[in-house]
Formats: sequence, structure tokens, C-alpha cells
Amino acid sequence: MHRFVNKPAAFAALGILPQFNKALDKMGFEQPTDIQREMIPLLLQGRDVVGQARTGTGKTAAFGLPALQRMDPAGRLQAIALVPTRELAVQVAGEIVRLAEFSGLNCIPIYGGQRIRQQMHALGKKPHFVVGTPGRVQDFMRRGNLPLDGIKVAILDEVDRMLDIGFRDDIRTILGQIRHPHQTVFVSATLDDEIKRLVRTFTTDSVEVNVSCDHLTVEDTDQFYCSVESPDKFRLLMSLLKQEEPQLVIIFCNTKAMARKLAKKMFQAGIEAKEIHGDLVQERRDKVMSRFRKHHIKVLVATDLAARGIDVSAISHIINYDTPQDIESYVHRVGRTGRMGARGRAFTFVTHEEGGQLTDIEKLINREIHQYKVEGFVPSVQPRQRQTEPPPEDAPVISSRFLEPAATGIPAPPRTLGGRFKPARRRR
Repeated sequence: MHRFVNKPAAFAALGILPQFNKALDKMGFEQPTDIQREMIPLLLQGRDVVGQARTGTGKTAAFGLPALQRMDPAGRLQAIALVPTRELAVQVAGEIVRLAEFSGLNCIPIYGGQRIRQQMHALGKKPHFVVGTPGRVQDFMRRGNLPLDGIKVAILDEVDRMLDIGFRDDIRTILGQIRHPHQTVFVSATLDDEIKRLVRTFTTDSVEVNVSCDHLTVEDTDQFYCSVESPDKFRLLMSLLKQEEPQLVIIFCNTKAMARKLAKKMFQAGIEAKEIHGDLVQERRDKVMSRFRKHHIKVLVATDLAARGIDVSAISHIINYDTPQDIESYVHRVGRTGRMGARGRAFTFVTHEEGGQLTDIEKLINREIHQYKVEGFVPSVQPRQRQTEPPPEDAPVISSRFLEPAATGIPAPPRTLGGRFKPARRRR
């Protein structure tokens, strides 16, 4: 008979059983986060819960621990969690496996991009908990490999992102197939009208838990911007990495082509950087993420879509090599660091043309982002200073591209004939 020690004591006070406290102790958990402190007692009571919390606040343990405690190791599939991306499926399932290490319960991820036969074999071993993307879950439901008649807990993680990607109908179809009484959990960073409609349809007397505190950014992240012109971005990046010496860093690019180009250029400069974007096959993405989580590689070059679901608590730095085109993406990027109370640092490279986007970001997060000077970096193209005070209301708005070179202080490019001056091609 196993003898378990009630550590950490703070989780035991919430009602967590000794076998799960032993796993928490091994994972290094000491104190519950706000979302864990609020959600765990309600879920242990069997209530339907709608949790609103930022990324990186420990929500997987908040819904995972109570779900595991409701399960019977002798039974079959008893909990299912829907997540928006393949990476998040692997990550959430991995954490559930660690939480269940001493309980005799098993959890597997299922997602697109991996061989059907391989996942079918894993389902054949009768897991207790499945974490999957909506498309692949429906696929196995149609094949008859994923019976939902024994489900006790249905979880929807990052609901807002699933709706953004277009999984609304898939969510309704899957939840609609669970016709017997069960517990339903929604977890999201935001709660809009569409999510509230889903909650009303698929929950009973649900309790709303909001620990987001209306803060869009992680308070434990120091945020800076670096003025730079495009030709100097790579040299600035090398200087910044040398100065900061990050433990783990994600460098964000706006396009797959730029992510590929930058990762290759860094590798040629002697830095083992790996790219992750939508063009990589799933097996390659899984290998890259596994090496990153184990700190075998310290630099990840990513696009926004591919980075969804990256939840690695030890990420010390975020670098926006490209200023995000969608300002709300800035919040998701920066949220990858400063996890679980750790201090994080975020840097955004801003060209003169992107000064307006930086101002919009500051308005969104209601916070000033200070300029950062990298020691030893000398720009070959002098960055134009960001205008910090608005011009007088009656001042005319003149774009710099209409000014003479002497007025802008930038050397004039050589004059060439544009496409509109080319003679028309003669029809032959």
C-alpha cells in the first residue's frame, strides 16, 4: 500500500488527494494560483464552471486535478478536453500525465497531422482522459473509436481561440453527443456573447470565475521597444542576445518566410535556433517543441499561429523581431513569458513606419513601453526618433515619403523609372 505525503499543504487544503499532491510536489508546485484556488473547490463539488484567466496562470492544473479525482482507474474514457491547436493538445496531455503519475490514470493527446493508425492504437489501450483538437475528435467519433457515453467531465480550453479558428460547429456537435449528465468546464481568456451562448446551451447552473482582473499583459514582464531600421534588425538581434543571455527565448516573425530566413541566418551565425510555423510537418513540430521544453535548444523562431499553445514556464525572453500586424497578437506573444510569478522580459523591434502600431499597443495595454538601448550596437541606418508628443491640432499631416531628402535627414535613393513609366508592351 502506498503512503502519500500531503504536500503541498495548500493544495491539500483545497481538497486535493494525497496521490495528486505527491505529483504536485514532484512537479515543484507549492502554492495554488488564483485560478486554481477559485476553480478547484467548485469543480470538486461537481459544479459546471466558466473560468476566465490569462494564459500562463496554471489553468491546466485548475481543471485537470478535479477531473482526475472524479475518475475510476478501473473505468474507461471519463474525461475529454478540447483545445484549439496540436501543440496545446500535446502540452495539456503532458501535464495531465504528470499530475496523474501516482494515480493509475492515463491520458493521451489526439490531433491532426499524426498518423490515424498510431492514435487509434493509443485509443485502443482505453485511456481515462483524452485531450484533442475538435477536428480529430470528430473523426474518431465517426469511426466509432471514441465513445462518449462514459464521460464524466467535458472541458473546453481556450474557447475564444477555438472560435477564432472556426471550431464553433465542431464544438456544438461534440458536446451535443454527450447526452447523459456530466460536468462541463469552459476556460477562456475572454468571454464574448458567442461564448456565453455556448455556456447557456451546454451548462447547468454554471458558476463564473474571473481572475483575469482585466489586465491584458502579465504584470511580471518588463516590456521595451528598440528603434531600428529593417537593414539593421539582425545585427541588433545578435547584440541583444549577447547582452541579455536568455535562458529560453521565442523570437516572433509575422510570416513563415521570415521565420525560415531568420532561423537559417542565426544558425549560420553559430546560434542553434529552430523554426516553428505552419509549413512544418507535425512530426517535425513535435520534435522541435520537445527539444525546446527540455532546454536542448534555447532559441525558437515562431509565427503567431504556430506559437499558439506554447506554454513553457521557463521562457525568460520574448523578442518581437517583427512588430505584430494585429496589435492583440502582442498580448499573446508577451504572455509567453513571465509565467507563474517568474520575471520575464519582452523586446519589440520598431521601425519608424511602425511607430503608430507601437502607440496602439500602448493604448491597448494601458501602459507605456520604454525604449531600450543595446550596448555596443551602432546602427548603419540611423533610426528616426519616435514622436512622443502629438503635433498641434492645426498642424498639417505630411507623410515623410512626400518630403525632400534634406527635410527627412535620410539619403535620397537613386532615382529609377517606376513600373508606370515603362512603355506599353506591343501586341505581337
